[in-house]
Amino acid sequence: MASIDLHALPPAAEPDVDALAARVARSGRVFVVLDDDPTGTQSVADLPVLGAWDVDDFAWAFASGAPAVYVLTNSRSLDPESAERVNREVVRNAMEAATTADLRVAFVSRSDSTLRGHYPLEPDVISSEVANAGGAPIANVVIVPAFPDAGRITVCGTHGMLDAGDFTPIGETEFAKDSTFGFASSRLADWVEEKSHGRFAASEVVEVHIDVLRDSEEAVADALRSAPEGAPIVVDAVVEEDLVQLALGLEIVEAEGRAFVYRVGPPFLRARIGQRRREPIATDRAGEGGATRGGLIVVGSHVGLTSRQLAHLTANRDLAAVVEIDVPRLLDPETGTQEVSRAVAAVSDALLRGDVVLHTSRTLVRTEDPDESLRISRRVSQAVVDSVHAVAERRTPRFVIAKGGITSSDVATRGLDIRRAHVKGSLFPGIVSVWEAVDGLAAGIPYVVFAGNVGDDTSLTAAVERLSATP
Repeated sequence: MASIDLHALPPAAEPDVDALAARVARSGRVFVVLDDDPTGTQSVADLPVLGAWDVDDFAWAFASGAPAVYVLTNSRSLDPESAERVNREVVRNAMEAATTADLRVAFVSRSDSTLRGHYPLEPDVISSEVANAGGAPIANVVIVPAFPDAGRITVCGTHGMLDAGDFTPIGETEFAKDSTFGFASSRLADWVEEKSHGRFAASEVVEVHIDVLRDSEEAVADALRSAPEGAPIVVDAVVEEDLVQLALGLEIVEAEGRAFVYRVGPPFLRARIGQRRREPIATDRAGEGGATRGGLIVVGSHVGLTSRQLAHLTANRDLAAVVEIDVPRLLDPETGTQEVSRAVAAVSDALLRGDVVLHTSRTLVRTEDPDESLRISRRVSQAVVDSVHAVAERRTPRFVIAKGGITSSDVATRGLDIRRAHVKGSLFPGIVSVWEAVDGLAAGIPYVVFAGNVGDDTSLTAAVERLSATP
């Protein structure tokens, strides 16, 4: 762990966010965000979200007049072949709907601020499909994983986590050891070379450093123009203003005819469309029905922070029940079905008395085979989905909090049958998204998307306190 002196960096720019929003509006461009899990929405507000991507779904979203639409691909939970298929379907249908609506679209491949996900596969597929549909050829992929609100920053080309002034390069964190998407590099140019298996040499990657971002939007535009066609572009960011300054430079170069695909962390889109930070939304105690019906908190993520948050919640809240899905029993063909049935009965009964936690067992079942790891993850996720769906058909909770990226996507689209929703805002500053479902089993109640790796040890407890019927 190293210490970096942020005060030694050039002062942040003071870009005009409103001017950027006006430019985006004049461009007539709508950004289609392929979100590899739904936690990408936690930095934005008042935008449509699609849990399905038929042409009619895009027509509904485009009719809202919003500058961007999120599509829940959940591709981080998929094998490469399935991820490719889903990305192709989304881009094809989005472009068809955009043509009908006479709109220009640009594509954002939203992924993890800790660098997990299908790179370079997903940006490659998007670029390919845009070309197949006769769109403007994609000149470069712009990579911006920073998420300052959650302490993920990029400085001098190196990405990492900032905590109380201590900077840990991302390659030294637990996320780099991910069984499916693990990596060794912290410098983004090296990471690009590593993940592309040498297709892009680190020396070919164009780095846009903080001194350029904090110079002027014209300096940013010059740096973007200097990138040879096809070269990946990686960009520093420490604070929100850096992302807005990048967006202003991008707007200049795109107006000249250059097209990009973006591979980014959650806050990029907020900056790119010129949306100002919003205050956390007021919850006013969620749902209806008084204290006779509790909320459902679903915990699937296994990162250390989530487990600590779960422990704090169970130790500090008077919950009606804490129901565990035992993963070894679930994976056993002789006991798997009974394990789900037991969880459904326990949760359904307890919701009549108050808030209920449904979580997977905290001991992570590991394997050295990445494909087998994904298979296990999908089996566990299916059990969570089946449990939530069965519970919601019996009894609508006052609210649902889904903890973990893949968990929140699966619970939304398959557990609660959410096809269309609106992002209302965030529960805390810049993190933890609150949706309003238009359809499905969660229509009329708050659905809270809570990433596994954000907040502090008390944040899950605070979320439940804000939403619960009882103080």
